[in-house]
Amino acid sequence: MRFFHKIATVVFVLAVVFSTLYADVRIKDIVTVENSRQESLLGYGLVVGLNGTGDRSSGNRGAVFTVQTISNMLERFGITVYKEQLRTRNVAAVMVTAKTPAFGCIGSQFDVTVSSLGDASSLEGGVLLIAPLLNGIGVHFGQAQGSISIGGYNIETVGGEKLRKNHALVGRVPGGGILVEAPPNQEFDLNKPIRLLLRESDFVTANRIADEINLLTDKILKERLAKPVSASVVEVTLPGSFKTQDQVVSFIAGIDTLLVKPDVEARIIINERTGTIVAGGNVVIDEVMISHGSLIIHTSQAPIISQPSAFSSSGQTVVVPVTKTTAEEAIAKTAVIPTTTTVSDLAVVLNELSLKPRDIIAIFQAIKQAGALNAKLIIM
Repeated sequence: MRFFHKIATVVFVLAVVFSTLYADVRIKDIVTVENSRQESLLGYGLVVGLNGTGDRSSGNRGAVFTVQTISNMLERFGITVYKEQLRTRNVAAVMVTAKTPAFGCIGSQFDVTVSSLGDASSLEGGVLLIAPLLNGIGVHFGQAQGSISIGGYNIETVGGEKLRKNHALVGRVPGGGILVEAPPNQEFDLNKPIRLLLRESDFVTANRIADEINLLTDKILKERLAKPVSASVVEVTLPGSFKTQDQVVSFIAGIDTLLVKPDVEARIIINERTGTIVAGGNVVIDEVMISHGSLIIHTSQAPIISQPSAFSSSGQTVVVPVTKTTAEEAIAKTAVIPTTTTVSDLAVVLNELSLKPRDIIAIFQAIKQAGALNAKLIIM
């Protein structure tokens, strides 16, 4: 436990240190171009080659649609079989999900996610057969096929023992999707401004992006072409001299490489299930006192045999349980944190108190309730 405590503390401190090192980043890393339209795709298919871990085909709990799909597929190859005779333990029905690549064209490849639809126990080692991919209104945009990677395993022995790593019913097919139809309207309208969409909406960041672009355009074109429209949108007017798409592409490429310092909201992210804490460097804590202690209660029960007195004719031997309860209270540790303490300083204080991640989570929640935490507390 001491080892895991030390590891958790190190992870927490490293997260604090690295989160404070906000550096200039390229504009392309924090925005997307509005015309980079992406379609969400959905498909249905079969995964074959499983080692007896596919959908069941018999009984009331079997996956009927898997048997029906196999029968329909074989009939397309001129093979007629009775559904009652099919055994599907090496086959699983799956749903396939993906997104078309930004500015993708016919032939562009992309990753797809495969998820079990029936009662298969694992997709490990399976191969996805060709599956059509449709958008929300049923337009056929692509197709998927290939070997599935699940990054784990799910083993169950006859004796009931189980060994599992990751989730074996969801996998990916890297580069398994291919576009057969390109999303429409991907060319730029020369008469309309380009809209840059921030991945994380922020007024300060949007204003800084516009300023950096205007410094470039004012220096080269003697024009200020960018303006922040909202916390999530920056509009850039195209120069009037642009007549072709390649000029627009070169212009966007020049904007993408500009460096800007994004403004990050003060946040503390807490995952109570794993005991993970990630705090941003902008977090500021007002003066607060922290006292931490723990009470440990041990209760044990031992049997004692009670016998009657010697030469007694009315007594009998009985077993009497005796309960013993002890309480141990650890020495409470107290620390006072001064005003405008950064999260790095807080990490040092909590580390000196030798607290476990669960205790640190409780302390952060208590500091927030006390009104001393000037940050957004997000609990996952």
